[in-house]
Amino acid sequence: MNLPDYQTLRLAPAQPHLLVVTLHRPQVLNAIDTRMGRELLDLWTRLADEAADLRCVVLTGAGERAFCAGGDLKERHGMTDEAWRRQHEIFERAFSALLDLPLPVIAAVNGHAYGGGLETALACDFVYASRNARFALSEVRLGIMPGSGGTQTLARAVGERRAKELILRAQAFDAEQALRWGLVNHVSEPGRVLDDALASAADIAANGPLAVRQAKKSIHFGLQSDLRTGLRLEIEAYNRLVGSADRHEGVRAFNEKRPPRFEGR
Repeated sequence: MNLPDYQTLRLAPAQPHLLVVTLHRPQVLNAIDTRMGRELLDLWTRLADEAADLRCVVLTGAGERAFCAGGDLKERHGMTDEAWRRQHEIFERAFSALLDLPLPVIAAVNGHAYGGGLETALACDFVYASRNARFALSEVRLGIMPGSGGTQTLARAVGERRAKELILRAQAFDAEQALRWGLVNHVSEPGRVLDDALASAADIAANGPLAVRQAKKSIHFGLQSDLRTGLRLEIEAYNRLVGSADRHEGVRAFNEKRPPRFEGR
């Protein structure tokens, strides 16, 4: 698919059906400024509208020091209240577009993820982290609070009590703690996190793309409802796959003892 040349993002097709998106402002630890917010919103919206043959995205940061340091406080210094609110609305829309993206997104956290950087990782489907990564939602130290989903997504990942402690104390934590608490799925050795995330993404891309998207949707929206409603959402998602060409191909390939050739239809 054709995507723009962004100033703050680097896009690189990886293996078949995979895209690596790199937050690329290494001079400021990949902090999110207004342009990056607009470009992320544009990217996630385009991928939702027209993914073509793309089946999985890996999101990482430039360099080894930081995945993303959060909002760019140098740009924000001296902003009027109205300008701050307008900028934050862009960030909110970008976060929502990522959270609702039909494609699976794996965060490859190559370094520190603070504030909006951690919130961005939490909006992904799951997280691989370098052993030297550190995490924090420390906004209360600035007289504000997490505003791109952090109070909700962190609590869902690590539980209410721990999320309250981490946010209210502005407490940083490391990759091993994040793994124990369920925020991170896998800890990689330094320099290996992108490769490990791409290996996971390749597993996803080898599966039926329609099935993967329907399963993601069922989990995502089912967990926002009661069990009975979630089960109904699951069956609705399941039934949409029964008549697909991919379902027929998957069963045929199993019986013919060969790898399936999924086409996403």
